[in-house]
Amino acid sequence: MLFSRAEKDVACLQAKLNYYNPDQNWLTRFFTLEYTVWFDLFLPGLHLMKVPIPLGGTSNHFRTDVLREIGGWDPFNVAEDCDLGIRLSRLGHRTQIMDSTTWEEANSHLGNWLRQRSRWIKGYIQTHFVHTRNPLRTLRQLGPKGALSFLLTVGGLPLMLLLNPVYWTVAALWGVFQWQLIYTDFTDASMQAYTIWSKLSWVFFIITLVLVAANLAFIALNILACWRRRLWRMLPFALLSPIYWILISLGAFKGALQLIWKPFYWEKTRHGLAGSEGSA
Repeated sequence: MLFSRAEKDVACLQAKLNYYNPDQNWLTRFFTLEYTVWFDLFLPGLHLMKVPIPLGGTSNHFRTDVLREIGGWDPFNVAEDCDLGIRLSRLGHRTQIMDSTTWEEANSHLGNWLRQRSRWIKGYIQTHFVHTRNPLRTLRQLGPKGALSFLLTVGGLPLMLLLNPVYWTVAALWGVFQWQLIYTDFTDASMQAYTIWSKLSWVFFIITLVLVAANLAFIALNILACWRRRLWRMLPFALLSPIYWILISLGAFKGALQLIWKPFYWEKTRHGLAGSEGSA
């Protein structure tokens, strides 16, 4: 029905995804907030901007003739849904976000979640490399706005996750050294250290400022996600979302390293854990 009413260049309908077990443990609560931000706020925003949409693997609906035309899924990409969404856009097709939710199981065990997350991030990095092998062709096919969106979404997300711990480390160093300088006795050695620090301090300060601003933005998005789904009980976890992003960064490092040693290895995700509390 939706395909019959959609414009002819719409080749894929993507449903919103969310979880039926959000209250199982702390990990499923964070995961539910993340999915709500991604599918209720971020992907609809990309849709409105008419830029490439990295697909979510569940509840995609395709025009089969188009799917055959573009060669289907890439069997070597471990985030084949993301790659397929970009290929559709490059060949002039669009994805439309449906105002319908498909419910699935949130990963509730930390080790299992980490394996799943590292695979997703590895696949995003793969997709970025695949579609930037010929950057001029990608720019021509997606257009400047689409190409920029692709770079920021598919390439920028893993980069942001990999830089996140670095920013936290720099911010911690800035805070510690700024505090220690208050009590410096200014001997020759301390004066030399102070001079070096003075030259670097503004760089550390800017990095700290960016970290604080970015995390405040993520917290605001998570609060908006709570409002979107009326998940008011999740508000405390929205305020703690920077902790969850540190966990995602661990998965990003694992996925990036695995891309070097096992580029096509597909880490399996165990399902059917929603009835088991287990240990997250």
